[in-house]
Amino acid sequence: MNNRPPSQEKTPLLDALRASAQKPHAAFYAPGHKQGKGIPEPLADLLGKSVFRADLPELPELDNLFAPEGVIQEAQDLAAAAFGASKTWFLVNGSTCGVMAAIVATCYTGEKILLPRNIHQSAIAGLVLCGAIPIFINPEYDPSTDLVYSITPTAVKQALNQHPDTKAVMMVYPTYQGICGDIKAIAKIVHQHNIPLLVDEAHGPHFAFHPDLPLDALSAGADLSVQSTHKVLGAMTQASMLHIQGNRIDAQRLSKALQLVQSTSPSYLLLASLDAARQQMALHGERLMSHTLQLAQDARSKISQIPGLELIKPRRFQALDPTRLTVRVTELGLSGFEADEILDQQFGVTAELPTLHHLTFIISLGNTQTDIQQLVQAFIKVAQNNRNSSTEQPAFCNLHPATCNLQPLLSPREAFFAPTETLPVTETINRISAELICPYPPGIPALMPGEQIKSTTIEYLQKILTLGGQITGCSDPSLQTLKII
Repeated sequence: MNNRPPSQEKTPLLDALRASAQKPHAAFYAPGHKQGKGIPEPLADLLGKSVFRADLPELPELDNLFAPEGVIQEAQDLAAAAFGASKTWFLVNGSTCGVMAAIVATCYTGEKILLPRNIHQSAIAGLVLCGAIPIFINPEYDPSTDLVYSITPTAVKQALNQHPDTKAVMMVYPTYQGICGDIKAIAKIVHQHNIPLLVDEAHGPHFAFHPDLPLDALSAGADLSVQSTHKVLGAMTQASMLHIQGNRIDAQRLSKALQLVQSTSPSYLLLASLDAARQQMALHGERLMSHTLQLAQDARSKISQIPGLELIKPRRFQALDPTRLTVRVTELGLSGFEADEILDQQFGVTAELPTLHHLTFIISLGNTQTDIQQLVQAFIKVAQNNRNSSTEQPAFCNLHPATCNLQPLLSPREAFFAPTETLPVTETINRISAELICPYPPGIPALMPGEQIKSTTIEYLQKILTLGGQITGCSDPSLQTLKII
């Protein structure tokens, strides 16, 4: 029997798509543009017509995402080997659909799942879909920096002791700012209860490819990991992967759950980009990550010397992804939203995530030394221009909704389907929310269906709007009214 690992040089899906795109034939199938012949000219002018030749449907030679037996299955097997999984699924609806499917596959209606309160909104969608009952755990929080960290092993252990009938635990690893909790200890505690640890590892698909990066979730003992391959690796936007290992996850149930949340017309451009991104990291990942780490260290070293700026550091028992750069700007008298606008409009530097007090930058394999120089020079000028007018903004510590562990009065599913009414926001305090409202990015709910509305949460959202941030999910974008149960 041949037990040799598969050759990571291969790109079976990409190769099959290339061959199909180049084959001359008369196409009488979707999509309607027929390999670019009918593409609108403005779109062709932007992207060129060659890409549309590969925008193909599930032709026989291209396999089927929901019942893979050919090139998709081979590409997924290669990805599983590269990322250390026993089985991998390609996702074309982003990590959002992977998180939703993970919950649906492990929890039935009325069953409990432990989650951090700073979970992504996709997890709430999964709860609405399957009817599971969330038991929220407060993540650690640093009021001096207004940063939410990870849940702790102690908090997980206490919650499982209080809720021994829990069916799964989900954690965020890393957070948007690259903060990594003690996932090995949490996995050990969760497995003592013989239930799976599900990990939203959307921002950590690069961890497996360099020893100086935090431990990847599967190596730390997670049963399931959802990764946004597009966020920090070389796949196209919306292309992600879901990995499992061990026997605590029912693979067939997971496949069925994915069919509920994935498109039945998957983009082969996205699927092929996952195949190519896997090959790139399997063959060159350590070298690419070494270069990325060097760029990040250069940026960190130079920005740390600029007066008025502060770089976040990990807390005790927590690690930090060194390729994720989060800069506190409040000593310059600016909110993160204001600093983001200045950097973007005046200096051509665009952050990944502005928040009330910080800017977060993703440094990845696509960045260059020129990018780092432009970032540093922009911060130098911003600091110089605002140094004399700097006034420290008060920490928004006790108002952060991700630290308010109020268990929902109704399950997200019950609240989502309940009759609603719309009231002026001042009349909604202590009522039950019917809306999922998120500052976006990062998409962490400040308020979710079934939760009691608190004045501090409304103040938090109003401050975000006042300082130039955006919120999503609210039927009234001005936040003058809210829907309640």
